[in-house]
Amino acid sequence: MSFDSAARAFLREHGAEAIEHPGGTLYAHLCRVEERLAEFGAAEEVQLAGLTHATYSTDGFDLALVPWTEREPLRAVIGAEAEELVYLYGACERRLSWPELAETGTVHDRFTGRETVLAPERVGPFVDLSIVNELDVIEQNPGLLDKHGTYFRTLFAAWAPVTSPGIRRVVEGM
Repeated sequence: MSFDSAARAFLREHGAEAIEHPGGTLYAHLCRVEERLAEFGAAEEVQLAGLTHATYSTDGFDLALVPWTEREPLRAVIGAEAEELVYLYGACERRLSWPELAETGTVHDRFTGRETVLAPERVGPFVDLSIVNELDVIEQNPGLLDKHGTYFRTLFAAWAPVTSPGIRRVVEGM
């Protein structure tokens, strides 16, 4: 079984198909995020993180499939590097982390209260995952762009230096 199919099975086993989310179910959202990251040429571990990014909940979607304290089951399915990105994405306290993320690489952990400074090569994948997730939510609920468009345009512009070229072109056109 490939990492991708094992990860999809993991999500189904943990109820992602039964959880409502803009555009259908959480499972459908997670699959769209993974597929879009693949379209942009993201590395396999980033795609897998995109597929499972809400496993421990997120700052914007507070429903966990697995408690953040039980990381080994997901790590066994998607690998350590992808799981670390999933953890950081779920743990990220957005209001503290996002505004200066491209400059500092600092993620404020809402679970533990600690700060993690990402290695420079990890900031781009984290930002790409964050943008692709938000793009999918906005596409499924266009009213969000009317309500929060200025915020996202400003944020994505600040992230432009560390955003992959394909994703940067998409957000420049928002």
